[in-house]
Amino acid sequence: MYRLFYIFLFFFSFAFSQTKIKNVDFRSPLDIPIILSGTFGELRSNHFHSGIDIKTKQKEGFEVFAIGDGHISRIKIQHWGFGKALYLTHSNGYTSVYAHLKKLSPKLEAYLKKQQYNKESYAIQLYPKPTELVVKKGEVIAYSGNSGSSGGPHLHFEIRDSASKPMNPMLFGIEVKDSHNPTVNGVYAYALSDSAQVNASNKIVQLQLRKGKEKNNFISSKIYASGEIGLGINSFDRQDLAFNKNGVYQVESFVNGAPNFSYTFNKFSFGESRYINTLIDYARFKKLKQRVQRCFITPANKLSIYDNVINNGRIQVEEGKEYTVVLKVKDFKNNITTITIPIVGKKQKITQKRQKNVTNNLVTRNAEHTLKEGDVSVYVPKHTFYEDFYFDLSKDKKGRYNIHNDKVAAHKNFVISFDVSKYSAKERKQLFIASLNRKQKPSYSKTKKKGTKFTTSTKSLGTYFLVKDSVPPKVKPVNFSKDKWISSKKYLKVKVSDDLSGVRSFRGTINGKWILFEYDPKKGMLTYDFNDISFTEAKHNLKLIVTDNVGNNTTFTSTFYRKTKN
Repeated sequence: MYRLFYIFLFFFSFAFSQTKIKNVDFRSPLDIPIILSGTFGELRSNHFHSGIDIKTKQKEGFEVFAIGDGHISRIKIQHWGFGKALYLTHSNGYTSVYAHLKKLSPKLEAYLKKQQYNKESYAIQLYPKPTELVVKKGEVIAYSGNSGSSGGPHLHFEIRDSASKPMNPMLFGIEVKDSHNPTVNGVYAYALSDSAQVNASNKIVQLQLRKGKEKNNFISSKIYASGEIGLGINSFDRQDLAFNKNGVYQVESFVNGAPNFSYTFNKFSFGESRYINTLIDYARFKKLKQRVQRCFITPANKLSIYDNVINNGRIQVEEGKEYTVVLKVKDFKNNITTITIPIVGKKQKITQKRQKNVTNNLVTRNAEHTLKEGDVSVYVPKHTFYEDFYFDLSKDKKGRYNIHNDKVAAHKNFVISFDVSKYSAKERKQLFIASLNRKQKPSYSKTKKKGTKFTTSTKSLGTYFLVKDSVPPKVKPVNFSKDKWISSKKYLKVKVSDDLSGVRSFRGTINGKWILFEYDPKKGMLTYDFNDISFTEAKHNLKLIVTDNVGNNTTFTSTFYRKTKN
């Protein structure tokens, strides 16, 4: 019987497999084999991955090509995020995005630097006119790199539709070798009401799996349940030639052979991406670093990735009835792993109950709240959180405030306010609001100061406190010394750092003229390209002012010599 059931699933899956976009002739953005370190829709921190990450052999500088005719519609240069990024709009309405670049092609780089010098800013966002920067399919537009928040050399590549919604680039013919079936790390059952239970528990229950007779099929031990339950799965996919644990393409569930739930990563909007925190079991992720993907939909979930959903994917288990649930996990190449879960409807006394930490502050999702404790108040707008819960606002022995804990996800910003009236005006200048990071060290939270009130707007719950920063940033020359000749150098490099509030801004000049220092915040490195400006004198006076987030600044000056150009 199981064999017939899997034959049905195979043909059902084949009939509804992904359909590639027709009448679109895009080429690859790189001329090297496409090996992925990240897939479309992959589960990331508070968002879905909006493109694919293409490996560049742990090197920078590979030619990046326009995938089709079009015009450069946007250039965005930032310290973090995408770093150096290009947006290319095509005549068919799609836009391709190329990010974490090392540099742009010569004509685009010249356009960019002209604007950066005009605005005297490294970080910049430009929207060229459609006729300004026209490019042809196959034209080199940039070189791959590691800029921004990139964790290693690669090309982040996207294709967006005319409404700026990111689409799976694999739908456009990007070929990736993949003969591996998705891997399932674990399957979990949830009791979705106080009276529901799974194996006499209304806590999350991990199911025991064994290999089935069919290839890439697993069978769960029989579970006994009653009431409304849901399932979750922790899975990943690997492509050929890489060991990266990438995201899966599709997850489906069937109850007694009938479709019950599915989600597929073909397209989503940026506006919905943060709802990833309703797809995954967020508390479990924060505690155990496991992204369990729920195969049921919670009330606050507004994701558009779902299809074939019955009763929000929830399974109503009735006394005395038996159910066969099949979870099917698929990658883009239609490699499939299935898990069969036999369920018996049986009412049992709940012996393992989930606990609620009750406080005086019940925060309901559909109302705004203002909470106070000591010198701190927290303003929570409507729909900030995904569900109702008891909020913990307390002060610890070190004088730090616990703004609940980081195991609850926030969808919108809430505001934390500190009363700083007990500090002098001089002391306030050096104070900032910090959160406690993973290393149990203070991390700057953007602080607005107005009189005796400091505020920060954030989406992160956790521990917050005031920190004093009286130490200005450090500045250290890397490849030059004072009063030395450096004619052989192509670049001028300076390292900057700030141990507490962090570097906020910098400004460099040579002989009184503003120069473009490119900033790599991961390395704390400022780099100036000597080809940017031609100087007619041999002696050069460098001045660099670096300011931290509370206003402490360091002024570094030095003199060096270079041969003049004829």
